[in-house]
Amino acid sequence: MRRILATVLSLAVVTAGLGLARSSHSAEPKQKDLVDVAVEAGSFKTLVKAVQAAGLVGTLKGNGPFTVFAPTDEAFAKLPEGTLEALLKDKAKLTAVLTYHVVAGEYPAAKVVEKKSLDSLQGSPIKVHVTNAGVKVNQANVVKTDVRASNGIIHVIDAVILPPEKPKASAATCPLAK
Repeated sequence: MRRILATVLSLAVVTAGLGLARSSHSAEPKQKDLVDVAVEAGSFKTLVKAVQAAGLVGTLKGNGPFTVFAPTDEAFAKLPEGTLEALLKDKAKLTAVLTYHVVAGEYPAAKVVEKKSLDSLQGSPIKVHVTNAGVKVNQANVVKTDVRASNGIIHVIDAVILPPEKPKASAATCPLAK
């Protein structure tokens, strides 16, 4: 009887230990998503505000993976006066500009430099230039790379990159000209 009781007590101790191990493991902090990483960094307040205004928070908190070329607050400050305010009032243009900074898939710096361009979620390619001075995406310098998130990666850039404008309608194709 003592042997059975000792076995039962041993099993209870082992089982309790496994339960504690599981609960302490699940208490480990979960890796933050792209939006949370940007908020926590503190240097992307304008970007986060724009993402919220465009209704893209859910997308950037989604499964991904995504690669984000994230302009800092200083990068947004370099835009011509009134540009940011105008974008914040025009959700379609704002969405186009923001999705131009995002690429489907995870591209760490080592993969980015192997590319001549990357296809943005907006639809237009982002040009990649590798020089002795560093890496540029379009006219923006990549100033920090490989900031990891649970659903992708962020590369910090020093300028807002703008998608190419659609060709203007000619008189022959413009329905208002008729």
